[in-house]
Amino acid sequence: MSGHARIDTHQHYLPRFYRDLLDSHGMDAGGWPTPDWSLEAALALMDDLEIATGVVSLSSPGVRFDDDETSRAVARRVNEFGAELVKDRPDRFGLFASLPLPDVDGALAEIAYVYDELHADGVVLLSNVDGIYLGDRAYEPVWEELNRRSAVVFVHPDSPPMAMLPGMPSPLLDFPFDTTRSAVHMVANGVMSRYTDMKVVLSHAGGFLPYAAYRFTGVSMFNEAITPEQAFTDLRRFYFDTALSSTPAAMPSLLAFADPTHITFGSDFPFAPTSKQMTDMLDAADIDDTLRAGIDRKNAEALFSRLG
Repeated sequence: MSGHARIDTHQHYLPRFYRDLLDSHGMDAGGWPTPDWSLEAALALMDDLEIATGVVSLSSPGVRFDDDETSRAVARRVNEFGAELVKDRPDRFGLFASLPLPDVDGALAEIAYVYDELHADGVVLLSNVDGIYLGDRAYEPVWEELNRRSAVVFVHPDSPPMAMLPGMPSPLLDFPFDTTRSAVHMVANGVMSRYTDMKVVLSHAGGFLPYAAYRFTGVSMFNEAITPEQAFTDLRRFYFDTALSSTPAAMPSLLAFADPTHITFGSDFPFAPTSKQMTDMLDAADIDDTLRAGIDRKNAEALFSRLG
């Protein structure tokens, strides 16, 4: 591989024990069929798409199960599995560790473990868990600790408390909206203005946040501590991956809004059957070489010094 091979910040792993646990609980990613995953298939996809390193994470539904104790145990086990992937192939994999929210105490304990013992590259948070969104005041201790550690936080969507169109799988419609909802909730409640030492990556180009960002500056009407100018600045603090979003319709909006150094490549393997098609669209996009190098690798290198 060349020195410009991609860093994929939106790639998933599905350990067999986790897949079995989902099946036994009748859980899935918002009605989307749970795909097969293997190390060999991941590496084959990465080689095909010229991905040097994939920063892996759990997708929806994450690690929230019957109770806090079970959720903590599942988080610990999947994080240790992911850490072994990185230990065996540090050149090919990085890890966004999972946290057992909304259990704040459990999340804080897991942050300490994954950073101090497993040396994770960052953490993944779902857009909501049990209807609690990421700007909720209950999560302040979590944000304080992640900010103290200058963490890279990957926000992945989950099904909202009420489906927009019942019967339709959440990834088709609800997921982009739920990412947007959680990101705006964070800005409206001041998370992005209070905690500026952490970096937050939004899945799928931030849902429709880039398209409607100017509209969202109106959150200042509901929080007098935030001006429209501050809201806009905070919205642009986010990073955005290209997973399922490198189409001729979506990319212009993302490029018009986002800081060009805040866009990273994402494949959404193995959940996205169109990973190759989306990557071909990105390759065909009319963008200059500097921006392309940033999206493919350089912007992620700035996020993850280990991968640089």
